[in-house]
Amino acid sequence: MSILDRIASRLGRQDEIPNQDLARDLAFRRDRDGIRAIAAALREADPAVQSDCIKVLYEIGAIQPGLIAEYSGDFLRLLQSPHNRLVWGGMLALSTLADIQADELFLHAVEIQRAVLSGSVITVDAGVKTLALIAAQRKSYAKELFPFLLDHLAHCRPKDVAQHAEKTCVAVNDVNRTQFLSVLENRMPDLTPAQAGRVRKVMRAAGGQ
Repeated sequence: MSILDRIASRLGRQDEIPNQDLARDLAFRRDRDGIRAIAAALREADPAVQSDCIKVLYEIGAIQPGLIAEYSGDFLRLLQSPHNRLVWGGMLALSTLADIQADELFLHAVEIQRAVLSGSVITVDAGVKTLALIAAQRKSYAKELFPFLLDHLAHCRPKDVAQHAEKTCVAVNDVNRTQFLSVLENRMPDLTPAQAGRVRKVMRAAGGQ
């Protein structure tokens, strides 16, 4: 049985369990040849195969991000896919390796930002995490990327403020802390008590009172 014979669609399955099992197996065995075969199949014509393979890859990334780092270019290409499942799958994969591939991904920040602006909820969530992790690696990266993250926090849905503030917090530094806290304070009237409490916790973690 080949590696691709183990993905859900090839097994006639509608659930994700085969893909999750395969990801764990490849990650724990550090099977780079198998991972390479899965990554190559992202270019298959069958969207079901592509969908299964990106699932396997971002699940591997959640366990051992270094094993999929060399495929960041493939994940970036998926951000242009007409298939939403592949767009958010690609962004999820990027979010698992953004801190270790920050130098490369920073060069593609505009593409990632564009996907956040036009993407689904999952794409946006993973994109915010990706940009924040890149920004956290260098102050020069934060200088370029943090204004986008702040603007997003200022205008995103109230229900998303806390979650996205938590993701953005990793990129807060001495230069941008005041702006970060100010944006969150300005969002407080939009939030429920529970949401506001969660945001206050983020603000304390970022150095606020």
